[in-house]
Amino acid sequence: MKYEVVIGLEVHAQMLTDTKIFCGCSTKFGSGPNTQTCPVCIGMPGVLPVFNKKALEFVIRTGLAMNCDISAYSRFARKNYFYPDLPKGYQISQYEHPICEHGHIEIVLDDKIRRIGITRIHMEEDAGKNIHEGAGNYSFVDLNRTGVPLMEIVSEPDIRSPEEASEYMKKIRAILRYLGVCDGNMEEGSLRCDANVSVRPEGQNEFGTRAEVKNINSFRFVEKALEYEIKRQIKRVENGDTIIQETRLWNSAKGVTESMRSKEEAHDYRYFPEPDLAPIIPDRAWIDEIKSSLPELPDAKRARFVSGFGLPEYDADLLTSERSLAGWFEEAVGAGGQPKAVSNWINGELSRLLNDTNQTIDACPLRPEHLADMLKLIDNGTISGKIAKTVFKEMYVSGKDAETIVKEKGLLQISDESAIEKAVDDIIANHPNEVERFRAGEEKLLGFFVGQVMKATKGKANPKILNELLKKKLT
Repeated sequence: MKYEVVIGLEVHAQMLTDTKIFCGCSTKFGSGPNTQTCPVCIGMPGVLPVFNKKALEFVIRTGLAMNCDISAYSRFARKNYFYPDLPKGYQISQYEHPICEHGHIEIVLDDKIRRIGITRIHMEEDAGKNIHEGAGNYSFVDLNRTGVPLMEIVSEPDIRSPEEASEYMKKIRAILRYLGVCDGNMEEGSLRCDANVSVRPEGQNEFGTRAEVKNINSFRFVEKALEYEIKRQIKRVENGDTIIQETRLWNSAKGVTESMRSKEEAHDYRYFPEPDLAPIIPDRAWIDEIKSSLPELPDAKRARFVSGFGLPEYDADLLTSERSLAGWFEEAVGAGGQPKAVSNWINGELSRLLNDTNQTIDACPLRPEHLADMLKLIDNGTISGKIAKTVFKEMYVSGKDAETIVKEKGLLQISDESAIEKAVDDIIANHPNEVERFRAGEEKLLGFFVGQVMKATKGKANPKILNELLKKKLT
């Protein structure tokens, strides 16, 4: 029997506000345990929350970017449950009246566009962190994260594969980073997701029993966790076992999901309206002002790169995955670089060097105009494509421009036909067996002769002139 997978994701994004959602404590990551707390966020008796308007602005920006309706009326609710890292014994969240509803985003997979619905985006406060490692027989609680503003982006159950789930997460992250509302740092926990997954026989309309998988903090783990959970559920169904509605944890070390607890329903949390915070009734003019300030978003930028610069869809998709990367590309093109050539170097050599040095494009020591100038040197025959790789790496390391590096290292391309001809004659004279084989029909040996001449000229021979001379003298 064939099965269809049904997946919905709940993405939790930490908002880039300076202070927490209901108090003035800092949201800075990495401070000493319990150094960023106050009576409000640790739930002392008699204190009252004060709502951070910047968090509201950020979630409205996100909702508009994801094609949501912005609610004219929304309000906070108390979500009641007990856990050691939740000092009040409840979490201030939103339930019946979220701020954003009925949106969608589009993803591209295998050159096909898929629209994924957004059920809702709501605000809530984060909980603290339980620390079990290195504490002997004790567990500790760090409440620095308590009260940090989160938005929860809940998708419709429209996702049909682990690959789609990963692409959806990547698109969510890209939009949030374009908007400047979340840094998307999954390693630090500022972007994480829970996945609701079920399987059903192909053609069946009714959903299967779902399991919620928690603790997913990377794109790779999104795919791995879902792949495992799908296989687990299909195996249980085929063995005649029942799928239990439960919450499971992804154990990345073992590559498995593990049962954590039975899945709670909404009534288990005893939601009721938060009595200490007034309803949210955003001004329409303010919403319009936020909308007018939105930047060009990934989909629009991608379409413009294809139509305006003539780039392939694949190139445009890579370049627009990060706002700063797209900006770097446009600066290089603006400085005179040909779009496709600039794209090739960014997605090839530059990407490799950034990975090797663990750098982001924001901290890239190589300036966009330096790449454009180097490409001009290739186009006018000053340096060869092979030499350009040496120049490019030196530009990246030293920050110098291409022309300076070429002069300092004597890397000018040899375009003097007589000089190249002499090198060709020497190589042909020294390899009579290869010459004979080439003339007997082994034409692939042309690459051998090109390589030998390039080695003799230290990669400086003009490739066009070299190829013409070799073909002339070998035939």
